Amino acid sequence: MGCNRNCGLITGAVIGAVLAVLGGVLMPVGDLMVENTIKKEVVLEEGTIAFKNWVKTGTDVYRQFWIFDVQNPEEVMLNSSNIKVKQRGPYTYRVRYLAKKNVTQDTNDQTISFVQPNEAIFVPSMSVGTENDTFTVLNLAVAAAPHLYPNNFVQQILNSLIKKSKSSMFQNRTLKELLWGYKDPFLSLVPYPVTTTIGVFYPYNNTADGVYKVFTGKYNISKVGIIEKYKDKTNLSYWPGYCDMINGTDAASFPPFVEKSRILRFFSSDICRSIYAIFGSEVNLKGIPVYRFVLPAKAFASPFENPENECFCTEKVISNNCTSYGVLDIGKCKEGKPVYISLPHFLHASPDISGPIEGLHPNEEEHRTYLDVEPITGFTLQFAKRLQVNILVKPAKKIDALKHLNRHYIVPILWLNETGTIGDEKAQMFRKQVTGKIKLLGVVEIFLLSLGAVMFVAFMISYCACRTQRVR
Repeated sequence: MGCNRNCGLITGAVIGAVLAVLGGVLMPVGDLMVENTIKKEVVLEEGTIAFKNWVKTGTDVYRQFWIFDVQNPEEVMLNSSNIKVKQRGPYTYRVRYLAKKNVTQDTNDQTISFVQPNEAIFVPSMSVGTENDTFTVLNLAVAAAPHLYPNNFVQQILNSLIKKSKSSMFQNRTLKELLWGYKDPFLSLVPYPVTTTIGVFYPYNNTADGVYKVFTGKYNISKVGIIEKYKDKTNLSYWPGYCDMINGTDAASFPPFVEKSRILRFFSSDICRSIYAIFGSEVNLKGIPVYRFVLPAKAFASPFENPENECFCTEKVISNNCTSYGVLDIGKCKEGKPVYISLPHFLHASPDISGPIEGLHPNEEEHRTYLDVEPITGFTLQFAKRLQVNILVKPAKKIDALKHLNRHYIVPILWLNETGTIGDEKAQMFRKQVTGKIKLLGVVEIFLLSLGAVMFVAFMISYCACRTQRVR
């Protein structure tokens, strides 16, 4: 009977040891299985989960606009006073709801090409007013004239046309006109061929962004989604040196197995440059653990604080020999127009940039850009892209509408918040197919390891106790 009991205890200990070993072995084997599955499913080719969601996102993407309504236009024009603004919004449009077009898998399967159609639909239920709401804003054509035509004689001619059209430094425009375009009365009088329609995002609807060529990741998963070419070029031709490089993905996804130490690089055609984000915090998004990556203030710092930004410094007058920071001159990619990009309300900008503008209230939580990335797959499941469009205005003695100015202004026109969050149905599918299976595998591994260890220890203690009693 003692033998039977001892044999049973030894058998239990052996079973426990086997379970513990099985749990231990399952950890690297399970991780390898997960890794191989993820590597297969994030490749951009027909039949994968990534490809299906890449061609047409299941996430609703909205672009909200806040317009800076100028409160004291006459004071500014006559006395070069500080510009007082009041933001009005949000005015919301649904965007990025069309599938990618001209999707072409290259013959070597290493890259895939596409264009992203642009279309915006106004959403009244998510807006404070209508597209016919009117604002007092900077006159885009008048402000750009001295930049595009610095010659005094030409400016005198333009001045006569500005006066004839009854245009001024500021104008009243509806939301729809300001965003998507209007026929400008001053430009309509210019005798030589010139685009008479102007708007902050004109043209937009019925256009497309691209062509993009990105790596599929089939032969090198660490390159999946990374842009090889944009509009058939590997560089932008806007900036000197490495600032001109197209780095990273389009931010919709990143190569899988994202670690907190990784710097996520991505290209944005809206700001005509590549930029990056760093880890900020861990977030639970609809039951899915994600890493929140944020654009750091250092990305907008002056070259004195961040030498990497030296090649983004283009205008010595405005940037005070590169000591100013927080704005990016993108005029070269906007046909020479004096367009400056910043974070909303000049967040992280130097005081000399925001000083002449009253009514701004920069707030880190409301105005920063972030990406919520699921670390195993590298998919961006939620994002908020926030940026502000500004126009540089400078004195022009030959143009009456600008001749009383005695300083430069970087005038905010509007800021936007483009957001997208994975839908409930997609989140449930993601939890079921990805995070749920990984979590279940982890539970099984820990359960087997723990149960086996407990059984082994318990049965071995019992066996030793029995042996001790027999000796006595």
